[in-house]
Amino acid sequence: MPVQDPVVAEQTPAADHTIDQCWDRYTSEEHGVWDTLYKRQMKVLQGRAAPEHFKGLELLNLNDGGIPDFRRMNEKLEKLTGWTVVAVHGLIPNDVFFDHLANRRFVAGRFIRDADKLDYLPEPDIFHDVFGHVPLLTQPVFADYMQAYGEGGAKAARHDMIENLTRLYWYTVEFGLINTPEGQRIYGAGIVSSQSESVFALEGRSPNRVHFDLERVMRTDYRYDDFQQTYFVINSYEELMEATAGQDFDPIYSRLKGLPDFKASDIVESDHVYTRGTQEYAKAGGLAKGAKWV
Repeated sequence: MPVQDPVVAEQTPAADHTIDQCWDRYTSEEHGVWDTLYKRQMKVLQGRAAPEHFKGLELLNLNDGGIPDFRRMNEKLEKLTGWTVVAVHGLIPNDVFFDHLANRRFVAGRFIRDADKLDYLPEPDIFHDVFGHVPLLTQPVFADYMQAYGEGGAKAARHDMIENLTRLYWYTVEFGLINTPEGQRIYGAGIVSSQSESVFALEGRSPNRVHFDLERVMRTDYRYDDFQQTYFVINSYEELMEATAGQDFDPIYSRLKGLPDFKASDIVESDHVYTRGTQEYAKAGGLAKGAKWV
């Protein structure tokens, strides 16, 4: 639980782990942190983020200034795609997370990072969750994909394949890239909400950039504590939806159980490779060693 947020600490979560956002209790300093993050991300994302991200920000009026009030935001979002955003006290169990997604509820932390730690995020805060994730929920195909992902959670649990399904979320919803007529762009929330990774993911020479393949992704380890070593690229959200929601995952899980995992840095023979990265950033120790990247 984020102890720096007393409004979270004083609440007892409901059975589904939700809490009241208590929007009127955000301080001016907290609203200021949102505005600072918003302004700097909008600068770095020009020419880098997918156009649907900017469209979603406009549709939800997330550029009004200050931390969004979920009640007002949900009025717009629900009319567009049937989704709502609910506040939770912190990280929640997998089954609860899947159930929320399956019922078109996106969970978001209430707290926002401290003003002196804009680039340090031990767990997702409201800026990552709302600025990073929610804009694409205004887009019908992506909204359907997120619901389908949640619906698949129970089957993954029965097969003891939650980790493999998590990799799918990680490499698409959090760290996905998309091809556009103007070039590759970011749609993953983990990149969109990060000043440095927004540049690294597209322009760094260190990471691999490989076309999305469902089983390849589900076999691939990932970095949870640093920049990714491989980014997977889709051609469209329709491609992502068709490759996942239209699949029977039972035979997929049966095949994956007998196969070794790929390292986060691997390039394999079947890959459609856009960029074979040098991996120099990871080899130099990454964030922990203060490694430089270009």
